[in-house]
Amino acid sequence: MTSTIYNHRSLQPTGPPTQGPGQHTHARLNESFDNIRQEFEVLSSDMGLLRNQRDEYESKVTSQINELNIIRQSLYELESQHGKIRQQYEEELSRLRAELHAARQGLPGGAPPHPTVGPGTIGPSGPPAGPPTVSGIQPATGPASYPDRYYARERDRDRDRDRERDKDRERLERDRERELRDRERDQRDRERERPPVESSRDPKRIKTERMKSDRPDHYSPSLGAGPTKLPAPSGPTAYQGPGLPPPPSVHPPYAPGPGNPPPGGPIESTPGASGALVPAGSASGSQFPDDLDPHNVPPELKKEGADWFAVFNPKVKRALDVSLVHTLMHESVVCCVRFSADGKYLATGCNRTAQIYDTKNGQKTCVLVDESAGKAGDLYIRSVCFSPDGKFLATGAEDKQIRIWDIAKKRIRNVFDGHQQEIYSLDFSLDGRLIVSGSGDKTARIWDMVDGSSKVLTINDPDSVNNDAGVTSVAISPNGQLVAAGSLDTVVRIWDVSTGQLVERLRGHRDSVYSVAFTPDGKGLVSGSLDKTLKYWDVSGLLSGGGKRKDGAANGKKDLEKPSQCTMNFVGHTDYVLSVAVSHDGQWVVSGSKDRGVQFWEAHSANVQCMLQGHKNSVISIDLSPAGNVLATGSGDWQARIWSYQTV
Repeated sequence: MTSTIYNHRSLQPTGPPTQGPGQHTHARLNESFDNIRQEFEVLSSDMGLLRNQRDEYESKVTSQINELNIIRQSLYELESQHGKIRQQYEEELSRLRAELHAARQGLPGGAPPHPTVGPGTIGPSGPPAGPPTVSGIQPATGPASYPDRYYARERDRDRDRDRERDKDRERLERDRERELRDRERDQRDRERERPPVESSRDPKRIKTERMKSDRPDHYSPSLGAGPTKLPAPSGPTAYQGPGLPPPPSVHPPYAPGPGNPPPGGPIESTPGASGALVPAGSASGSQFPDDLDPHNVPPELKKEGADWFAVFNPKVKRALDVSLVHTLMHESVVCCVRFSADGKYLATGCNRTAQIYDTKNGQKTCVLVDESAGKAGDLYIRSVCFSPDGKFLATGAEDKQIRIWDIAKKRIRNVFDGHQQEIYSLDFSLDGRLIVSGSGDKTARIWDMVDGSSKVLTINDPDSVNNDAGVTSVAISPNGQLVAAGSLDTVVRIWDVSTGQLVERLRGHRDSVYSVAFTPDGKGLVSGSLDKTLKYWDVSGLLSGGGKRKDGAANGKKDLEKPSQCTMNFVGHTDYVLSVAVSHDGQWVVSGSKDRGVQFWEAHSANVQCMLQGHKNSVISIDLSPAGNVLATGSGDWQARIWSYQTV
């Protein structure tokens, strides 16, 4: 027992622990962490302030850029107005001179305009008689009346003033010639700077480079002056504005056939002659009267805003009302516009950027820029297209790449490579699985969004009238079975999606086809061309065959089945038709043109219902909202606009 007494453990002291070096280290660490935390909070606060300042500066810069664009456009309008007033003044002077000259030439007895005194005078000698009178003209009391020194001095002053005016006119003409030479030289410099391969694709360049340096043309809806009459459709349209080349050579007409009227005049001739131009079974709708003055039409036929107006066709019952909703300023030419499937958003493409706007309030919600793209030169986004679910935006650009953007993350999800030239057009299938692209390399491609594979649709026509068959526009039919493509060689081609086989070639246009669009039921296809017309093609036969019919003509065999027919011609634009669209209900066909106008056509009759003028340069791209009653336009005047339209 005694041994166990000494085996117990000694009791430890219960007082406060002694302060050793470890305790001091722990306190210092806590203090350091507190200091770091405070510094981090200060830095975070500073960062938030800097971020707010950056956003504020960006907003100010954007606002100033928009103001500069507005000021620049105002200057262009003032310059144009000044030129018109000066021209009117000169024309008035010329008219008055001509009247005076005619009055002098009409003096009775062939008397000279300035009577002389001396042996040659008629009548007794003495003071000079007053000038002979001409009916309806007051006797002259100025320099032409009496040949004394005072009036001689007046005549000298008149001659001096005439000389000054002639010098001013000559100086103005020299300035114009110099400006034209400078523009041509700039154009040649730009052409030299481009890779040689692009020269073969020049006809399509009208949508971008040809309008990068364009100023708004002389006509502006906000000016009282302007073209007093709508030009007759049959008249040739002169090119206006720098950078625009002469029109591409008109292709030799095809032999008469479906959609191709027999020779006898241009397709855009007057309605009286158009009957002989339309193939059997097709119709050409009612146009605006040739002598219609858009500035002097009855109020019930015109609707006008601050810088736009709409004129309604007096030949048909008015069934439409149009209003401007938003003007979206850009920093370059707006090459393309496209609505999302639900109509809530609008995407636009311009130089290096794609933008997304809220269609309700017009606010920019997203800017997509590929920072990895080369910084040298321009990189125009030629085509944009939303996926059906609205999560992705596809963009096609001049660098031959298709980028699929995740809109929420503002990041590139996929890049589809394969085209050899720039991409002009994109379209998603309704299920979102496929996307079709058209390029200047004479191919369309069908891409699979899941595995990234592609199917190449190549144009290899042995009898093509034009070696340049670059694809300008593509569209997938609503059922996803057909792909239609418009081409620079005037032909619209249709392929079967599942097999990649060419099933139809639609011939009838006399110049390059720039835009194609299926009707909502898939039974019709609308095409727009540089020949200034639109055509409606009945492709219902392809649907009944499931798109499986083979294009026998393309394979040198006689096809027993009836080919798709052109059943309507839409005639009325005075310059290139650059873009077409069909409304969600199939009631309206809408077109945008280089004549700066947008026209609404009745889809069932090809009658033009309304002509809308609201841009100061070519209307390059249009789109109609799938949700209905909203139109978007993109133009070379660096603006996109959102319009509403209603049936009345």
